[in-house]
Amino acid sequence: MMIDTHAHYDDRAFEEDRDEVLKGLASRGVHRVINSGSSLEACRRTMELMEQYPFVYGSLGIHPCDTAELTEDDMDWLARQSGLHKCVAIGEIGLDYYWDEPERQLQRKWFARQLRLAREMGLPVVIHSRDAAQDTLDLMRAGHAEEIGGVIHCYSYSRELARDFLNMGFYFGIGGVVTFKNGRKLKETVEYLPMDRILLETDSPYLSPVPHRGRRNDSGNLPLVVAQIAEIKGMAEDEVERITTENALRLYPKMRL
Repeated sequence: MMIDTHAHYDDRAFEEDRDEVLKGLASRGVHRVINSGSSLEACRRTMELMEQYPFVYGSLGIHPCDTAELTEDDMDWLARQSGLHKCVAIGEIGLDYYWDEPERQLQRKWFARQLRLAREMGLPVVIHSRDAAQDTLDLMRAGHAEEIGGVIHCYSYSRELARDFLNMGFYFGIGGVVTFKNGRKLKETVEYLPMDRILLETDSPYLSPVPHRGRRNDSGNLPLVVAQIAEIKGMAEDEVERITTENALRLYPKMRL
């Protein structure tokens, strides 16, 4: 059994065959999916998927690139919705300095605010961090994220920096990038990470693993990620599946119910 801990089935890329794809995942070895919110509208669509499919859970939060128009009323709404029994985390939240907008100060404001929200709701966080390593760490430390817990989604930094996140007790979301020829840095990080801190994810419909790179991704591609992790770690694929599933259920105990 595999758990895709980060996907976006609310995305328009699944508009024509979403139901078919989701209902076919169990036959491909994927028995639970966490759909991750990235905007207020994406959170609403995630909640619809949570209600429609018993095996779909959700994380609700606002991606840094969607924070420009956020208000405290929006935070109140997120707080109410995150109390739903199938909401397992606050996310994806964080910092993205690859883009020029919204301004970095605003991104930092809402990252810190959503860290506080997660603490208030007793939920872990799903953190998106791109080209913003030091500020991400600084805000996590200031917000005592080690007391909140969570995962660094689509980890893209160095093996050395991974130590700082490990010391805070965080998990690492590993997806299709680990199969890329230019994914050497991530392969080195996976080699370094203890297995009990690795989660499987796809970020569907993005970041399809080799040999499907450039095509729409879905959770059925997780075995390709598993195979690459197993090769790096020198272990059996079924052990990778077992351990990463245990990790996901430990971080997100609501999925055990």
